Amino acid sequence: MPSNTTASSGHKSGKKKGRRARLIVIVLVLAIVGGIGYGAYWSISTVRASFPQTKGTIELDGLSGPVDVKRDGNGIPQIYAESDADLFMAQGFVQAQDRFWEMDVRRHMTSGRLSEMFGKGQVKTDEFLRTLGWHRVAQKEYDSKLSPETKKYLQAYAKGVNAYLKGKDGKDISLEYAALGFTNDYKPQEWTPVDSVAWLKAMAWDLRGNMQDEIDRSLMTSRLGPSQIKSLYPEYPYDRNKPIVQEGAYNSVTKKYEGKGAAGSQSGTGGAAGTGLAGNTEAPDGLQSQLSGLSDVLDKIPDAGLGPNGNGIGSNSWVVSGDHTITGKPLLANDPHLSPQLPSVWYQMGLHCRTVSKDCQYDVSGYTFSGMPGVVIGHNQDIAWGMTNLGADVTDLYLEKFAGDGYEYDGKVVPFKSRVETIKVAGGKSKKITVRETDNGPLLSDRDDELVKVGKKATVDSAAPDRGDGYGVSLRWTALQPGKSMDAVFGLNKAKDFSDFRKAAASFEVPSQNLIYADTKGHIGYQAPGKIPVRGKGDGALPAPGWDSDYRWTGYIPQSALPYEYDPKRGYIVTANQAVIDEDKYPYKLTSDWGYGARSQRITDLIQTKIKNGGKISTEDMRTMQMDNSSEIAKLLVPKLLKIDIKDPYVREAQKLLEGWDYTQDADSAAAAYFNSVWRNILKLSIGNKLPKELRVKGQCLNVEPAGNTGPADEAEPVRECGQRDSESAQPDGGDRYYEVIRSILDDEDNDWWKSPGTRTDAETKTRDQLFSRAMEDARWDLTAKLGKDIDTWSWGRLHRLTLKNQTLGVDGPGWLQFMLNRGPFKLGGGEAAVNATGWNAAGGYGVQWVPSMRMVVNLKDLDKSKWINLTGASGHAYNAHYTDQTTKWVKGELLPWSFSEKAVKNSTSDTLGLRP
Repeated sequence: MPSNTTASSGHKSGKKKGRRARLIVIVLVLAIVGGIGYGAYWSISTVRASFPQTKGTIELDGLSGPVDVKRDGNGIPQIYAESDADLFMAQGFVQAQDRFWEMDVRRHMTSGRLSEMFGKGQVKTDEFLRTLGWHRVAQKEYDSKLSPETKKYLQAYAKGVNAYLKGKDGKDISLEYAALGFTNDYKPQEWTPVDSVAWLKAMAWDLRGNMQDEIDRSLMTSRLGPSQIKSLYPEYPYDRNKPIVQEGAYNSVTKKYEGKGAAGSQSGTGGAAGTGLAGNTEAPDGLQSQLSGLSDVLDKIPDAGLGPNGNGIGSNSWVVSGDHTITGKPLLANDPHLSPQLPSVWYQMGLHCRTVSKDCQYDVSGYTFSGMPGVVIGHNQDIAWGMTNLGADVTDLYLEKFAGDGYEYDGKVVPFKSRVETIKVAGGKSKKITVRETDNGPLLSDRDDELVKVGKKATVDSAAPDRGDGYGVSLRWTALQPGKSMDAVFGLNKAKDFSDFRKAAASFEVPSQNLIYADTKGHIGYQAPGKIPVRGKGDGALPAPGWDSDYRWTGYIPQSALPYEYDPKRGYIVTANQAVIDEDKYPYKLTSDWGYGARSQRITDLIQTKIKNGGKISTEDMRTMQMDNSSEIAKLLVPKLLKIDIKDPYVREAQKLLEGWDYTQDADSAAAAYFNSVWRNILKLSIGNKLPKELRVKGQCLNVEPAGNTGPADEAEPVRECGQRDSESAQPDGGDRYYEVIRSILDDEDNDWWKSPGTRTDAETKTRDQLFSRAMEDARWDLTAKLGKDIDTWSWGRLHRLTLKNQTLGVDGPGWLQFMLNRGPFKLGGGEAAVNATGWNAAGGYGVQWVPSMRMVVNLKDLDKSKWINLTGASGHAYNAHYTDQTTKWVKGELLPWSFSEKAVKNSTSDTLGLRP
């Protein structure tokens, strides 16, 4: 059990004025809700109880030597140890100090056990997650795939987490457990190594590629024809938006392509939680009705993953060689775009061996995942690396024809593989479910209503077996096969050169990421890793016939055949979810559903402009590029919009905002607010209103002609249909795929997509300019309703706001609890497919749905001059000084100093905690 051998001053620092003020706020809120005496006691005692000790000394059973944890003014820890095992044990202890609630929710999510924490409202979610079987796969990885060294690190990490948990009640761990204690007797269990491995499955799910596109294309068939659907998924514009690999290489046994700058052949292979009432068993009457709302919030807990999966979400990374930097050595930037969470999905940390040796191999710093050892993105003493989602097509849906207790396959009936899962439910009875699998994978249609619709609507050829009431739908996904991605994390952490880097990347099987590279010797590079399938028949764009073995996967792209690049002559590499390599120069199919390159080409243009003007790029230049707000779709459309003769003076007043606008989407820009509303309405009128209800946003109801009607229009009775999609995934989302859709028809002024039916107040549109005129009018009244009549008061930030919400109880809980756990709203600049990608869904509204979850710039000349920032802060404890202490700087685009060397860390240290055997 941890014990204090020296009085810690960490808690005394909580008496600073800022923290005292925050505690007073809680006191006042809870006093109003539940009575002054009770509210004051519960808030202060609970908040203080869970704050981490950051000074003094703690004894930990299991350590073999002394460990020091040095925290800077932002609470970011740098750990110093003398062995690998001690280093990762301390990492587990420290992350649990700051983030255990987050870790606990994640592991319950990945194992399909949310109902154990949150009750019956999470049973459906657990059923789906049990069907996927993430934790089962993670267990197989741990048992049979991971190296002995990786297992040792995972065990040490778990030992550190459990050392923190030992002897603690829930209220001693976090405010959320104290709140949970009013409705649930849940007690945190010990951490296991498999809990850490399973988190990579959640990461892979959220970055899984084109599965949603596959579903959408199938659902579109009820309203749109093949040519219309094809026009909504245009070809990638290779001539305009350059792919990642332009001078690089790939090697395989049978096929080979090498260009300038090739690096040569592949090297390597790849007691129940207390109520906090000091013995009372019931809450005071004043709180009882509010606390009963916890049951409601527990029914609506959102996914604890990384966020919406779609065309708009992605990441930026780029690296510039020393030929073009002021330091003469590379600069590397990265900002992954993920769903905003509180606390942030990232946890900044340094892991340092006091002396790097065989027994202690690590000297690395960067962004980690709470609940997982090692550093995911960052740098060590020799190399730096970043990641963006490659978007490879690693999922396929298969239609399955049921036959009795089995399914058809090559003319025979094959029995299902099945297992029974028991879901334990807090405050209720356990539920048993049967999970069925075909040879292709688990039957998701047993759990997912949308996939049931896919089974009823997906197009099949005439040779298909009778559809009957529909087909089942199974999932084939690379992440459901045991792999070695956890090995890759540690390989990257201690890599010394590009050869080590590529060898580590070969194990990074899922999720498939674009990995960029730079080293202190001046080299830059790129590697596309991942377990990417090779298909027989079919291209993965639509659900495949599971009854036909010709549509099975035939293998995987060899690791040696995946694209890479090393020291290209142009002197920089940009990855922002665009195409990896020109498909005409590559024999394998990675995907057809790339991001369309708006962000990547804008970054490329900014770099090229600096180089062509004879300038050298600095760390500040890299930061400025990360904050670029330019709207590429505005550059295309505004000249057309300004040519339209608007008669209505109120609409004309708004149109004039676009005159002289420089297309930047600053938070205080009225022009950006108006243009984005116009863009939203253009998409709604031209495309959105023609999509089936399954893709349209909830609450949008239209009178539509019945699907499949072939008679005269005047004989068809209109049908009232309302949208069924959540706002974060509805279509058209406004991402750069739609930039290409509109670009392709922009000069075809009579294209059918410009035709939109009239309403009681608006005439039918038949041409592009008629639709644009109506969109400008609709935007004027939309913003009048939201922002007021006076356009001088309009601003993009008033529409485009971010509220940071605690991932569970801060979502729909009692108002007082949301007040305690959530922060915001913050007015943001940036936008969809901008480099500063504060994403929003045009079908769902203007609110921010994903963000640059962190930003970093690594200086390979002097690592101590690198910069970084997190979306929130180091702490997961509401009202801790480091809960959101980085957010204001993040909003402004500022970066913090990033100390790495022992001297720099010493100079920036505010608190030191000694962990002793």
